[in-house]
Amino acid sequence: MGDAVELEVDGRTVRLSSPGKVFFPERGFTKLDLARYYVAVGPGILRALRNRPTTLERYPDGVGGEWFFQKRAPKGMPDWIPTAHITFPSGRSADEMCPTEQAAVVWAAQYGTLTFHPWPVRATDVDHPDELRIDLDPQPGTDYDDAARAAQELRAVLDEFGGLRGWPKTSGGRGLHVFVPIEPRWTFTQVRRAAIAVGREMERRMPDQVTIKWWKEERGRRIFLDYNQTARDRTIASAYSVRPHPKATVSAPLLWEEVGVAHPADFDLATMPARFAEVGDVHADMDDHAYSLDALLELARRDEHDHGLGDLPYPPEYPKMPGEPKRVQPSRARREQTS
Repeated sequence: MGDAVELEVDGRTVRLSSPGKVFFPERGFTKLDLARYYVAVGPGILRALRNRPTTLERYPDGVGGEWFFQKRAPKGMPDWIPTAHITFPSGRSADEMCPTEQAAVVWAAQYGTLTFHPWPVRATDVDHPDELRIDLDPQPGTDYDDAARAAQELRAVLDEFGGLRGWPKTSGGRGLHVFVPIEPRWTFTQVRRAAIAVGREMERRMPDQVTIKWWKEERGRRIFLDYNQTARDRTIASAYSVRPHPKATVSAPLLWEEVGVAHPADFDLATMPARFAEVGDVHADMDDHAYSLDALLELARRDEHDHGLGDLPYPPEYPKMPGEPKRVQPSRARREQTS
């Protein structure tokens, strides 16, 4: 695997052991290739992670080996990498890595981190998200092109309700993510409520193409708008993160005119550095904006008051939440009613 090497990253020296260890056997990419990738896109991924509590998705032996999510800051983390204290739905808490330098990303790559999962908050205020994140997830029978068509309608919905602007990116898999920078004035519960309102409006406009049904048996061949990705402690892979796919695809920021033209397979550990060198971070201006959720929350209020549309189920690891409907699979509920 070769002797350790040292990489210079913005004035920091990061030591990389076993640089020749193969992380992506199908493509032959090594740990050193991974680290050099994160050097090449450093300004972009730091923009996505800066001052955010970040969970690490680690593959110490590459994509074919065991893997895990590391929420707590790793032991032995350098003292120049700060942490942020966050609380989970269970009431437990932890100090998570909170990158402020590009070298922190490369340091995490040394320990097999492929994907970075930042919270939608900053270290200065961990209870009020500053991003509304919308995950368009293709279900069986649908694909990325279907998600791209839904994203174009989503763009119109966001603009109509508050003049919101979203920044799209590939998930690195089959789906699309759209992030909206918001003022950090609302709780996780309120931001989730806004996401549900977006999803219900999308269902009204594209009933045969989009769903927010939590239970898989009800989704059909539609794009699932995963509103629960806005719940506390649910995170989405950051822009420029490498995904654990045999082909080493990455989550690629897009311009709106590229949505539906570019495809996830276009962006991987080998091709993204060249794109970044040519066009830079196409989401670089995200942090210059902060939108209001007032119009979406008013839409949620109307849905609830005028149409009786209340809350939706939370993820299974959550404690029962106020106003939440029964967290029971519909087919099972019907069996229980008839038994």
